[in-house]
Amino acid sequence: MTAPTREAVIDRGAIEHNVRTLRAATGTREFIAVVKADGYGHGAVTAARAALAGGATRLGVADLAEALQLRAAGIDRPVVAWLHGPGADFAPALAEGIELGLATVDQLRRAAAQAGERAAVVHLKFETGLGRGGAAPADWTALLDEAARLEREGRIRVDGLFSHLSGASRDDDLAQLRVFEDAIAGAARAGLAPRIRHLAATGAAIDIPETRLDAVRVGLGIYGLSPFEGRSSASLGLRPAMTLRAPIAAVRRVREGHGASYGYTYRAPRDTTFALVPLGYADGVPRQASNAGPVRIRGRRFRVAGRVAMDQLIVDVGDTAVEVGDQAVLFGDPVTGAPSATDWADAAGTINYEIVTRIGARVTRTVTS
Repeated sequence: MTAPTREAVIDRGAIEHNVRTLRAATGTREFIAVVKADGYGHGAVTAARAALAGGATRLGVADLAEALQLRAAGIDRPVVAWLHGPGADFAPALAEGIELGLATVDQLRRAAAQAGERAAVVHLKFETGLGRGGAAPADWTALLDEAARLEREGRIRVDGLFSHLSGASRDDDLAQLRVFEDAIAGAARAGLAPRIRHLAATGAAIDIPETRLDAVRVGLGIYGLSPFEGRSSASLGLRPAMTLRAPIAAVRRVREGHGASYGYTYRAPRDTTFALVPLGYADGVPRQASNAGPVRIRGRRFRVAGRVAMDQLIVDVGDTAVEVGDQAVLFGDPVTGAPSATDWADAAGTINYEIVTRIGARVTRTVTS
């Protein structure tokens, strides 16, 4: 069997380990593993199964199609989806027992109307300062009163209340917690008694215990990546689950001054060897990391030479003896000596979330345990 030209190796055991580690650290009654965006690029079904094996009690996704993908794969555990376009059709998801994150009276009424014989299970989302989705405080009374009415009629069941923190600072997050507590009190006044209040994502789940409440909603951390600047995955007891690699496709000895890739933004400073790696920005390798992204070959770390192209990049390996077929590792678990996704994020001026989630579909996912 021919080896993949481009490969993201996904360590399912690492995801299980990370969920167990974070669940033990947070101690919440429920643990929501977030597997949106195709499991942050790791494969949603793979990530979901590993997270559940590690102790997650339910799964979180952004939209309904992601939730239905999990059901189609045979995953029958609780799933909540919280980002919906105007006029979204809730009926297929409700028929599959998907829980809905809702923020408007219109959404509540449509969910109730489309629920059929089984009450729609909903989580009400509140805007507490992030400035994105969720009911604004001025709309809370109307939302909660309508939710209570529909629940009394048996058409919906309000199982959760939630919001999302900014992560700007501890003080900012605690200020949002106070606003969220007002929403919780409003729900009680309306006669609602949801089982699950969830607010904290990875960063707050680790660092701000006050925000853990009944459940944490963890994405980045279950994939073994740190949300904190200056704090590594290893320091948090986490193992990165994705290794991005490709075999060297060509090796070329060049003279001093030879250009590398488009625009000659890099020229060989001496006689040297260029190694061609078949990964490019069409695969999710950030072009912004041209001349900067780290690559490990034969146990040594080098940098991308010149611009990252659509399908390939060049590495100047100097006089190191490399051959066609040698593995070039762009990122993985630093404990193995590989560069990290955070190293690539730093090189590209972005965050590690983006590095893993942008890895493209033509990169083969190989799952290991």
